[in-house]
Amino acid sequence: MKKVFCAVAALILCAGIAPRVSAQQAERPDREARAPEAKSAEGCDAAATKEDSSVTDHTIHLGAQTIPYKATAGYILLKNDKGDATALMYAVAYTRSDVKDLTQRPVSFLYNGGPGSATMWLHMGAFGPRRVQVNGNEFTGPAPYKLVDNTESLLDKTDLVFIDAIGTGYSHAVCKAQDKDFFGIDEDIEAFGQFIDTYLSRNDRWNSPKFLIGESYGTFRSAALGDYLQSHFSIHLNGIVLISSVLDLSTITFGPGDDRSYVFYLPSYAAVAWYHKVLKDRPADLPTFIEEARQYAEGDYTAALYKGAALPADQKAAVAKKLSYFTGLSEDYLMKADLRVKLGQFMAELQRSVGLTTGRIDARFTGYTYDLLEEFAQGDPEGPAVGGAYTALINMYNHDELKFGKDRVYHNSATGTNEWKWTRRPGPGRGGFFPGAPNVEGDLAQAMITNPRLLVQVENGYYDFATPFFATEYTMSHLGLPAELQKNVTLDYYTAGHMMYLHDEDRVNLHNHIASLIDRATHP
Repeated sequence: MKKVFCAVAALILCAGIAPRVSAQQAERPDREARAPEAKSAEGCDAAATKEDSSVTDHTIHLGAQTIPYKATAGYILLKNDKGDATALMYAVAYTRSDVKDLTQRPVSFLYNGGPGSATMWLHMGAFGPRRVQVNGNEFTGPAPYKLVDNTESLLDKTDLVFIDAIGTGYSHAVCKAQDKDFFGIDEDIEAFGQFIDTYLSRNDRWNSPKFLIGESYGTFRSAALGDYLQSHFSIHLNGIVLISSVLDLSTITFGPGDDRSYVFYLPSYAAVAWYHKVLKDRPADLPTFIEEARQYAEGDYTAALYKGAALPADQKAAVAKKLSYFTGLSEDYLMKADLRVKLGQFMAELQRSVGLTTGRIDARFTGYTYDLLEEFAQGDPEGPAVGGAYTALINMYNHDELKFGKDRVYHNSATGTNEWKWTRRPGPGRGGFFPGAPNVEGDLAQAMITNPRLLVQVENGYYDFATPFFATEYTMSHLGLPAELQKNVTLDYYTAGHMMYLHDEDRVNLHNHIASLIDRATHP
Protein backbone atom coordinates (compact mmCIF):
# COMPACT_ATOMS: atom_id res chain seq x y z
CA MET A 1 0.00 0.00 0.00
CA LYS A 2 2.12 2.74 -1.18
CA LYS A 3 1.18 6.29 -1.58
CA VAL A 4 3.17 8.95 -3.06
CA PHE A 5 2.98 12.39 -1.98
CA CYS A 6 5.62 13.59 -1.37
CA ALA A 7 5.39 14.38 0.91
CA VAL A 8 4.35 12.14 1.75
CA ALA A 9 5.73 9.12 2.76
CA ALA A 10 8.63 7.54 1.59
CA LEU A 11 10.55 10.29 1.39
CA ILE A 12 8.03 11.46 3.32
CA LEU A 13 7.65 12.79 1.39
CA CYS A 14 5.17 13.00 -0.76
CA ALA A 15 5.51 9.97 -2.35
CA GLY A 16 5.89 6.40 -1.79
CA ILE A 17 4.96 5.48 1.62
CA ALA A 18 7.04 2.76 2.97
CA PRO A 19 5.04 0.81 5.47
CA ARG A 20 8.13 0.20 7.49
CA VAL A 21 9.17 3.65 8.07
CA SER A 22 12.03 3.72 5.71
CA ALA A 23 12.77 7.27 4.71
CA GLN A 24 14.26 8.11 1.40
CA GLN A 25 16.89 10.77 1.25
CA ALA A 26 18.52 13.59 -0.67
CA GLU A 27 20.91 16.57 -1.10
CA ARG A 28 22.14 19.51 -3.23
CA PRO A 29 22.97 20.44 -6.90
CA ASP A 30 26.40 21.07 -8.36
CA ARG A 31 26.97 24.55 -9.63
CA GLU A 32 28.10 23.19 -12.99
CA ALA A 33 25.40 20.54 -13.17
CA ARG A 34 23.61 19.94 -16.44
CA ALA A 35 20.31 18.39 -17.47
CA PRO A 36 20.28 14.67 -18.38
CA GLU A 37 21.80 14.19 -21.80
CA ALA A 38 20.00 12.56 -24.68
CA LYS A 39 22.37 10.25 -26.50
CA SER A 40 21.12 11.21 -29.95
CA ALA A 41 18.31 13.09 -31.61
CA GLU A 42 18.07 10.50 -34.41
CA GLY A 43 14.58 9.28 -34.93
CA CYS A 44 13.19 12.01 -32.71
CA ASP A 45 10.51 13.66 -34.83
CA ALA A 46 8.49 16.79 -34.22
CA ALA A 47 5.52 14.84 -32.91
CA ALA A 48 7.61 13.35 -30.08
CA THR A 49 8.70 16.79 -28.88
CA LYS A 50 5.56 18.82 -29.58
CA GLU A 51 4.61 21.18 -26.77
CA ASP A 52 0.89 20.47 -26.76
CA SER A 53 -1.22 22.82 -24.67
CA SER A 54 -4.79 23.83 -23.95
CA VAL A 55 -6.01 27.23 -22.78
CA THR A 56 -9.40 27.71 -21.13
CA ASP A 57 -11.08 30.67 -19.42
CA HIS A 58 -12.80 30.56 -16.03
CA THR A 59 -13.94 32.63 -13.06
CA ILE A 60 -13.96 31.93 -9.33
CA HIS A 61 -15.45 33.73 -6.34
CA LEU A 62 -12.93 34.10 -3.50
CA GLY A 63 -14.29 36.07 -0.57
CA ALA A 64 -15.61 39.36 -1.95
CA GLN A 65 -13.63 38.99 -5.19
CA THR A 66 -14.73 37.57 -8.51
CA ILE A 67 -11.49 36.52 -10.20
CA PRO A 68 -11.30 35.82 -13.93
CA TYR A 69 -8.44 33.50 -14.78
CA LYS A 70 -6.88 31.61 -17.62
CA ALA A 71 -5.89 27.96 -17.18
CA THR A 72 -3.05 26.77 -19.40
CA ALA A 73 -2.41 23.03 -19.34
CA GLY A 74 0.55 21.85 -21.35
CA TYR A 75 4.20 21.05 -21.87
CA ILE A 76 7.52 22.85 -21.84
CA LEU A 77 10.28 21.05 -23.72
CA LEU A 78 13.55 20.53 -21.84
CA LYS A 79 16.88 20.31 -23.65
CA ASN A 80 20.45 19.48 -22.76
CA ASP A 81 23.48 21.66 -23.46
CA LYS A 82 23.78 20.30 -26.98
CA GLY A 83 20.25 21.41 -27.77
CA ASP A 84 18.88 17.87 -27.85
CA ALA A 85 15.37 17.38 -26.52
CA THR A 86 15.26 15.35 -23.29
CA ALA A 87 11.77 15.70 -21.78
CA LEU A 88 8.35 17.26 -21.96
CA MET A 89 7.46 18.67 -18.54
CA TYR A 90 3.75 19.09 -17.85
CA ALA A 91 2.23 21.86 -15.77
CA VAL A 92 -1.05 23.65 -15.23
CA ALA A 93 -0.74 27.42 -14.88
CA TYR A 94 -3.51 29.64 -13.54
CA THR A 95 -3.08 33.33 -14.32
CA ARG A 96 -5.44 36.11 -13.37
CA SER A 97 -6.84 37.59 -16.58
CA ASP A 98 -7.53 41.18 -15.52
CA VAL A 99 -3.99 42.09 -14.37
CA LYS A 100 -2.34 44.85 -16.44
CA ASP A 101 0.96 45.18 -14.56
CA LEU A 102 2.57 41.77 -14.09
CA THR A 103 5.31 43.26 -11.90
CA GLN A 104 2.65 43.66 -9.20
CA ARG A 105 1.31 40.13 -9.53
CA PRO A 106 3.28 37.31 -7.82
CA VAL A 107 3.78 33.95 -9.51
CA SER A 108 4.23 30.76 -7.48
CA PHE A 109 5.63 27.39 -8.59
CA LEU A 110 4.14 24.41 -6.73
CA TYR A 111 4.92 20.70 -6.59
CA ASN A 112 4.57 17.64 -4.42
CA GLY A 113 7.43 15.30 -3.67
CA GLY A 114 8.03 11.58 -3.27
CA PRO A 115 10.40 11.65 -4.92
CA GLY A 116 8.15 10.45 -7.69
CA SER A 117 4.78 11.99 -6.84
CA ALA A 118 2.58 13.93 -9.19
CA THR A 119 1.44 17.35 -8.01
CA MET A 120 -2.24 16.41 -7.92
CA TRP A 121 -2.36 16.74 -4.14
CA LEU A 122 -1.45 20.41 -3.79
CA HIS A 123 -3.22 21.14 -7.06
CA MET A 124 -6.55 19.48 -6.30
CA GLY A 125 -6.46 19.53 -2.51
CA ALA A 126 -4.96 22.81 -1.38
CA PHE A 127 -4.42 25.75 -3.72
CA GLY A 128 -5.89 25.19 -7.19
CA PRO A 129 -9.24 26.75 -8.09
CA ARG A 130 -11.00 23.37 -8.02
CA ARG A 131 -10.81 20.94 -5.11
CA VAL A 132 -11.51 17.27 -4.46
CA GLN A 133 -14.02 16.93 -1.64
CA VAL A 134 -13.12 14.12 0.75
CA ASN A 135 -14.68 12.78 3.91
CA GLY A 136 -12.51 14.49 6.52
CA ASN A 137 -10.26 11.95 8.22
CA GLU A 138 -12.57 9.07 7.31
CA PHE A 139 -12.48 6.75 4.30
CA THR A 140 -13.93 8.46 1.22
CA GLY A 141 -16.15 5.91 -0.49
CA PRO A 142 -16.12 4.93 -4.18
CA ALA A 143 -17.36 7.13 -7.04
CA PRO A 144 -19.17 9.31 -7.76
CA TYR A 145 -16.85 11.85 -6.15
CA LYS A 146 -17.41 15.58 -5.90
CA LEU A 147 -15.30 18.37 -7.38
CA VAL A 148 -15.99 21.81 -5.89
CA ASP A 149 -14.73 25.36 -6.21
CA ASN A 150 -11.83 25.83 -3.81
CA THR A 151 -12.58 28.86 -1.65
CA GLU A 152 -9.04 28.60 -0.22
CA SER A 153 -7.28 28.83 -3.59
CA LEU A 154 -4.28 31.13 -3.54
CA LEU A 155 -5.42 32.81 -6.76
CA ASP A 156 -6.49 35.76 -4.65
CA LYS A 157 -2.80 36.43 -3.96
CA THR A 158 -0.68 34.87 -6.70
CA ASP A 159 -0.73 33.20 -10.09
CA LEU A 160 -0.11 29.48 -9.72
CA VAL A 161 1.98 27.01 -11.74
CA PHE A 162 1.58 23.36 -10.70
CA ILE A 163 4.48 21.29 -12.09
CA ASP A 164 4.63 17.50 -12.40
CA ALA A 165 8.10 15.97 -12.05
CA ILE A 166 9.42 13.85 -14.93
CA GLY A 167 7.77 10.42 -14.85
CA THR A 168 4.68 11.76 -13.05
CA GLY A 169 1.46 13.27 -14.35
CA TYR A 170 1.93 13.68 -18.09
CA SER A 171 5.62 14.61 -17.81
CA HIS A 172 7.97 12.22 -19.59
CA ALA A 173 11.38 11.86 -21.21
CA VAL A 174 11.58 12.07 -25.00
CA CYS A 175 13.87 10.93 -27.79
CA LYS A 176 16.88 9.04 -26.46
CA ALA A 177 16.42 10.17 -22.85
CA GLN A 178 14.60 8.03 -20.29
CA ASP A 179 12.56 9.01 -17.24
CA LYS A 180 15.17 7.43 -14.99
CA ASP A 181 17.75 9.92 -16.28
CA PHE A 182 15.94 12.51 -14.16
CA PHE A 183 15.71 10.35 -11.03
CA GLY A 184 18.29 11.99 -8.80
CA ILE A 185 18.65 14.99 -6.54
CA ASP A 186 20.69 17.09 -8.95
CA GLU A 187 18.93 15.82 -12.08
CA ASP A 188 15.51 16.64 -10.64
CA ILE A 189 16.59 20.12 -9.53
CA GLU A 190 18.05 20.91 -12.95
CA ALA A 191 14.81 19.90 -14.68
CA PHE A 192 12.71 22.13 -12.43
CA GLY A 193 15.23 24.94 -12.77
CA GLN A 194 15.15 24.82 -16.56
CA PHE A 195 11.35 24.68 -16.55
CA ILE A 196 11.03 27.75 -14.32
CA ASP A 197 13.64 29.72 -16.27
CA THR A 198 11.82 28.96 -19.52
CA TYR A 199 8.40 29.73 -18.07
CA LEU A 200 9.49 33.14 -16.82
CA SER A 201 10.86 34.08 -20.23
CA ARG A 202 7.92 32.82 -22.28
CA ASN A 203 5.34 34.47 -20.06
CA ASP A 204 7.09 37.78 -19.35
CA ARG A 205 7.29 37.07 -15.62
CA TRP A 206 10.92 37.96 -14.93
CA ASN A 207 9.95 41.04 -12.93
CA SER A 208 7.11 39.41 -11.02
CA PRO A 209 7.56 38.45 -7.34
CA LYS A 210 8.42 34.73 -7.27
CA PHE A 211 7.68 31.96 -4.78
CA LEU A 212 8.35 28.23 -4.43
CA ILE A 213 5.72 26.13 -2.62
CA GLY A 214 6.64 22.49 -2.09
CA GLU A 215 5.32 19.66 0.03
CA SER A 216 7.23 16.72 1.51
CA TYR A 217 10.15 15.81 -0.76
CA GLY A 218 9.06 18.98 -2.51
CA THR A 219 10.51 20.88 0.47
CA PHE A 220 13.81 19.08 -0.01
CA ARG A 221 13.63 20.08 -3.67
CA SER A 222 12.77 23.70 -2.80
CA ALA A 223 15.76 24.16 -0.52
CA ALA A 224 18.17 23.07 -3.23
CA LEU A 225 16.20 24.61 -6.09
CA GLY A 226 16.12 28.01 -4.40
CA ASP A 227 19.91 28.07 -4.33
CA TYR A 228 20.18 26.59 -7.84
CA LEU A 229 17.86 29.20 -9.36
CA GLN A 230 19.87 32.01 -7.78
CA SER A 231 23.33 30.65 -8.61
CA HIS A 232 22.61 29.41 -12.16
CA PHE A 233 19.99 31.82 -13.48
CA SER A 234 20.21 34.80 -11.08
CA ILE A 235 16.55 34.21 -10.25
CA HIS A 236 16.10 35.66 -6.78
CA LEU A 237 13.01 34.50 -4.95
CA ASN A 238 10.75 36.46 -2.63
CA GLY A 239 9.74 33.46 -0.55
CA ILE A 240 9.86 29.69 -0.10
CA VAL A 241 7.04 27.77 1.59
CA LEU A 242 7.97 24.38 3.04
CA ILE A 243 4.88 22.25 3.69
CA SER A 244 5.58 19.17 5.83
CA SER A 245 9.30 19.60 5.62
CA VAL A 246 12.43 17.50 5.77
CA LEU A 247 15.84 18.82 4.74
CA ASP A 248 18.02 16.28 6.58
CA LEU A 249 16.80 12.77 5.85
CA SER A 250 18.82 11.25 8.66
CA THR A 251 16.39 12.85 11.13
CA ILE A 252 13.57 10.51 10.06
CA THR A 253 15.52 7.37 9.19
CA PHE A 254 15.94 5.53 12.53
CA GLY A 255 19.46 4.63 11.44
CA PRO A 256 21.39 1.97 13.37
CA GLY A 257 23.17 3.51 16.33
CA ASP A 258 21.58 6.91 15.71
CA ASP A 259 19.05 7.75 18.45
CA ARG A 260 18.00 11.14 17.11
CA SER A 261 14.90 9.92 15.27
CA TYR A 262 13.49 8.44 18.49
CA VAL A 263 13.90 11.84 20.14
CA PHE A 264 12.43 13.73 17.18
CA TYR A 265 9.37 11.48 16.93
CA LEU A 266 8.40 11.49 20.62
CA PRO A 267 6.35 14.75 20.56
CA SER A 268 4.49 13.46 17.48
CA TYR A 269 3.84 10.12 19.19
CA ALA A 270 2.45 12.06 22.14
CA ALA A 271 0.19 14.21 19.96
CA VAL A 272 -1.23 11.18 18.15
CA ALA A 273 -1.74 9.22 21.37
CA TRP A 274 -3.59 12.26 22.72
CA TYR A 275 -5.74 12.46 19.58
CA HIS A 276 -6.78 8.80 19.73
CA LYS A 277 -7.48 9.02 23.48
CA VAL A 278 -5.25 6.11 24.47
CA LEU A 279 -3.54 7.94 27.35
CA LYS A 280 -4.36 6.93 30.92
CA ASP A 281 -4.35 10.49 32.22
CA ARG A 282 -5.12 12.49 29.09
CA PRO A 283 -4.30 16.19 29.53
CA ALA A 284 -6.97 18.67 28.53
CA ASP A 285 -4.74 20.92 26.43
CA LEU A 286 -2.83 19.54 23.43
CA PRO A 287 -0.26 22.35 22.92
CA THR A 288 0.71 22.23 26.61
CA PHE A 289 1.09 18.45 26.43
CA ILE A 290 3.20 18.71 23.27
CA GLU A 291 5.48 21.25 24.92
CA GLU A 292 5.90 18.89 27.88
CA ALA A 293 6.87 16.13 25.45
CA ARG A 294 9.35 18.43 23.71
CA GLN A 295 11.04 19.25 27.01
CA TYR A 296 11.28 15.62 28.03
CA ALA A 297 12.51 14.51 24.61
CA GLU A 298 15.39 16.97 24.46
CA GLY A 299 16.23 16.53 28.14
CA ASP A 300 15.94 13.31 30.13
CA TYR A 301 15.05 11.11 27.16
CA THR A 302 18.04 12.25 25.11
CA ALA A 303 20.33 11.79 28.13
CA ALA A 304 19.03 8.27 28.73
CA LEU A 305 19.44 7.17 25.11
CA TYR A 306 22.92 8.63 25.00
CA LYS A 307 24.01 6.23 27.72
CA GLY A 308 23.08 3.26 25.58
CA ALA A 309 23.89 -0.07 27.23
CA ALA A 310 25.35 1.77 30.22
CA LEU A 311 21.91 3.04 31.32
CA PRO A 312 21.19 1.55 34.80
CA ALA A 313 18.13 -0.70 35.10
CA ASP A 314 16.29 1.56 37.53
CA GLN A 315 16.76 4.58 35.24
CA LYS A 316 15.60 2.56 32.27
CA ALA A 317 12.42 1.58 34.12
CA ALA A 318 11.80 5.23 35.03
CA VAL A 319 12.16 6.29 31.39
CA ALA A 320 9.79 3.53 30.27
CA LYS A 321 7.20 4.79 32.74
CA LYS A 322 7.52 8.34 31.44
CA LEU A 323 7.36 7.21 27.83
CA SER A 324 4.20 5.29 28.63
CA TYR A 325 2.71 8.50 29.99
CA PHE A 326 3.43 10.28 26.71
CA THR A 327 2.66 7.51 24.22
CA GLY A 328 0.03 5.27 25.79
CA LEU A 329 2.21 2.22 25.09
CA SER A 330 2.73 -0.19 27.96
CA GLU A 331 5.86 -0.03 30.07
CA ASP A 332 6.48 -3.71 29.29
CA TYR A 333 6.40 -3.02 25.53
CA LEU A 334 8.71 -0.04 25.92
CA MET A 335 11.19 -2.04 27.96
CA LYS A 336 11.22 -4.80 25.35
CA ALA A 337 11.80 -2.11 22.71
CA ASP A 338 14.80 -0.87 24.68
CA LEU A 339 13.02 2.51 24.95
CA ARG A 340 13.28 2.86 21.15
CA VAL A 341 10.06 2.45 19.17
CA LYS A 342 10.35 2.85 15.41
CA LEU A 343 7.53 4.51 13.54
CA GLY A 344 6.18 1.36 11.89
CA GLN A 345 6.09 -0.33 15.29
CA PHE A 346 4.23 2.59 16.85
CA MET A 347 1.66 2.59 14.04
CA ALA A 348 1.00 -1.11 14.60
CA GLU A 349 1.03 -1.07 18.41
CA LEU A 350 -0.86 2.11 19.36
CA GLN A 351 -4.35 0.79 18.57
CA ARG A 352 -3.62 -2.95 18.33
CA SER A 353 -6.05 -3.68 21.18
CA VAL A 354 -8.96 -2.44 19.06
CA GLY A 355 -7.71 -4.02 15.82
CA LEU A 356 -6.65 -0.79 14.10
CA THR A 357 -3.51 0.49 12.40
CA THR A 358 -2.64 4.16 12.80
CA GLY A 359 -1.87 6.28 9.74
CA ARG A 360 1.51 7.66 8.75
CA ILE A 361 0.91 10.57 6.40
CA ASP A 362 -1.92 11.66 8.63
CA ALA A 363 -2.11 9.77 11.91
CA ARG A 364 -5.73 10.84 12.45
CA PHE A 365 -6.63 8.15 9.90
CA THR A 366 -6.98 4.53 11.00
CA GLY A 367 -7.58 1.26 9.17
CA TYR A 368 -8.37 -2.31 10.03
CA THR A 369 -5.39 -4.51 10.87
CA TYR A 370 -5.34 -7.84 9.06
CA ASP A 371 -2.56 -9.45 11.10
CA LEU A 372 -2.84 -8.49 14.76
CA LEU A 373 0.56 -10.06 15.42
CA GLU A 374 2.42 -7.86 12.95
CA GLU A 375 5.34 -5.93 14.41
CA PHE A 376 5.40 -3.18 11.78
CA ALA A 377 2.40 -1.56 10.13
CA GLN A 378 2.01 -3.12 6.69
CA GLY A 379 0.40 -0.08 5.09
CA ASP A 380 -0.85 3.44 5.59
CA PRO A 381 -4.64 3.84 5.95
CA GLU A 382 -4.50 7.45 4.77
CA GLY A 383 -3.49 6.57 1.21
CA PRO A 384 -6.47 4.39 0.29
CA ALA A 385 -8.80 6.71 2.22
CA VAL A 386 -8.32 9.60 -0.24
CA GLY A 387 -6.36 8.17 -3.19
CA GLY A 388 -9.37 6.93 -5.16
CA ALA A 389 -11.08 10.30 -5.12
CA TYR A 390 -7.97 12.24 -6.15
CA THR A 391 -7.14 9.81 -8.96
CA ALA A 392 -10.63 9.87 -10.44
CA LEU A 393 -11.05 13.62 -10.28
CA ILE A 394 -7.61 14.69 -11.52
CA ASN A 395 -8.33 12.65 -14.65
CA MET A 396 -11.86 13.98 -15.04
CA TYR A 397 -10.71 17.55 -14.43
CA ASN A 398 -7.84 17.36 -16.91
CA HIS A 399 -10.11 15.94 -19.59
CA ASP A 400 -13.36 17.83 -19.08
CA GLU A 401 -12.37 21.25 -17.73
CA LEU A 402 -8.77 21.74 -18.86
CA LYS A 403 -9.38 19.95 -22.16
CA PHE A 404 -6.08 18.11 -22.01
CA GLY A 405 -4.77 14.57 -21.88
CA LYS A 406 -7.75 12.44 -22.82
CA ASP A 407 -5.51 10.21 -24.94
CA ARG A 408 -2.73 10.10 -22.33
CA VAL A 409 -2.14 8.30 -19.04
CA TYR A 410 -1.81 10.54 -15.98
CA HIS A 411 0.70 8.88 -13.65
CA ASN A 412 0.03 9.52 -9.96
CA SER A 413 3.56 8.36 -9.24
CA ALA A 414 6.66 7.48 -11.19
CA THR A 415 7.98 3.96 -11.55
CA GLY A 416 11.61 3.18 -10.89
CA THR A 417 12.28 5.83 -8.24
CA ASN A 418 13.61 3.09 -5.96
CA GLU A 419 16.80 3.68 -7.96
CA TRP A 420 16.83 7.40 -7.15
CA LYS A 421 20.35 8.87 -7.10
CA TRP A 422 20.84 10.18 -3.58
CA THR A 423 24.51 11.11 -3.89
CA ARG A 424 25.44 14.64 -4.90
CA ARG A 425 27.88 15.80 -7.46
CA PRO A 426 31.03 17.34 -5.96
CA GLY A 427 30.53 20.88 -4.77
CA PRO A 428 31.18 23.24 -1.87
CA GLY A 429 29.57 22.43 1.45
CA ARG A 430 28.69 18.85 0.61
CA GLY A 431 30.50 16.99 3.31
CA GLY A 432 33.83 15.23 3.51
CA PHE A 433 35.28 12.07 2.10
CA PHE A 434 32.57 9.71 3.35
CA PRO A 435 29.02 10.11 2.05
CA GLY A 436 26.40 11.10 4.60
CA ALA A 437 22.62 11.17 4.64
CA PRO A 438 21.09 13.42 1.99
CA ASN A 439 20.86 16.93 3.41
CA VAL A 440 20.00 20.27 1.80
CA GLU A 441 20.24 22.51 4.85
CA GLY A 442 23.36 24.07 3.37
CA ASP A 443 21.50 24.87 0.14
CA LEU A 444 18.75 26.71 1.98
CA ALA A 445 21.24 28.58 4.15
CA GLN A 446 23.25 29.62 1.09
CA ALA A 447 20.10 30.81 -0.68
CA MET A 448 19.22 32.98 2.32
CA ILE A 449 22.74 34.36 2.64
CA THR A 450 22.88 35.18 -1.06
CA ASN A 451 19.44 36.79 -0.91
CA PRO A 452 18.95 38.24 2.60
CA ARG A 453 15.39 39.35 1.73
CA LEU A 454 14.30 35.75 1.10
CA LEU A 455 11.53 34.69 3.51
CA VAL A 456 11.02 31.03 4.47
CA GLN A 457 7.79 29.74 5.97
CA VAL A 458 7.45 26.22 7.34
CA GLU A 459 4.04 24.53 7.76
CA ASN A 460 3.84 21.62 10.25
CA GLY A 461 1.10 19.15 11.12
CA TYR A 462 0.98 17.84 14.68
CA TYR A 463 -0.30 14.48 13.39
CA ASP A 464 2.22 14.13 10.57
CA PHE A 465 4.28 10.96 11.03
CA ALA A 466 6.12 11.31 7.70
CA THR A 467 7.91 14.54 8.62
CA PRO A 468 7.65 15.06 12.40
CA PHE A 469 7.49 18.69 13.49
CA PHE A 470 10.12 18.37 16.24
CA ALA A 471 12.72 17.20 13.71
CA THR A 472 11.82 20.17 11.52
CA GLU A 473 12.19 22.55 14.47
CA TYR A 474 15.65 21.14 15.12
CA THR A 475 16.65 21.53 11.48
CA MET A 476 15.39 25.10 11.21
CA SER A 477 17.24 26.15 14.35
CA HIS A 478 20.49 24.58 13.10
CA LEU A 479 20.87 26.23 9.70
CA GLY A 480 23.84 28.19 10.99
CA LEU A 481 22.39 31.52 9.88
CA PRO A 482 23.25 34.93 11.29
CA ALA A 483 20.62 36.11 13.78
CA GLU A 484 19.20 38.67 11.34
CA LEU A 485 18.57 36.00 8.71
CA GLN A 486 17.20 33.48 11.20
CA LYS A 487 14.36 35.95 11.74
CA ASN A 488 13.29 35.32 8.15
CA VAL A 489 12.22 31.77 9.08
CA THR A 490 8.65 31.31 10.40
CA LEU A 491 7.00 28.09 11.61
CA ASP A 492 3.22 27.46 11.67
CA TYR A 493 1.31 24.51 13.17
CA TYR A 494 -1.89 22.62 12.36
CA THR A 495 -4.07 20.03 14.10
CA ALA A 496 -3.79 17.75 11.09
CA GLY A 497 -1.23 15.61 9.30
CA HIS A 498 1.19 15.80 6.38
CA MET A 499 -1.55 17.08 4.08
CA MET A 500 -3.08 19.51 6.54
CA TYR A 501 -5.40 20.79 3.82
CA LEU A 502 -7.47 17.62 4.19
CA HIS A 503 -8.74 19.23 7.41
CA ASP A 504 -11.23 21.96 6.46
CA GLU A 505 -10.30 24.34 9.25
CA ASP A 506 -6.59 23.97 8.61
CA ARG A 507 -6.97 24.44 4.88
CA VAL A 508 -8.28 27.92 5.68
CA ASN A 509 -5.40 28.53 8.09
CA LEU A 510 -2.87 27.30 5.55
CA HIS A 511 -4.19 29.71 2.94
CA ASN A 512 -4.12 32.61 5.37
CA HIS A 513 -0.57 31.91 6.55
CA ILE A 514 0.79 31.73 3.00
CA ALA A 515 -1.20 34.78 1.93
CA SER A 516 0.38 36.68 4.81
CA LEU A 517 3.85 35.54 3.71
CA ILE A 518 3.21 36.74 0.16
CA ASP A 519 2.12 40.14 1.48
CA ARG A 520 5.22 40.44 3.68
CA ALA A 521 7.56 39.30 0.93
CA THR A 522 6.16 41.65 -1.70
CA HIS A 523 5.43 44.72 0.45
CA PRO A 524 8.16 44.79 3.12
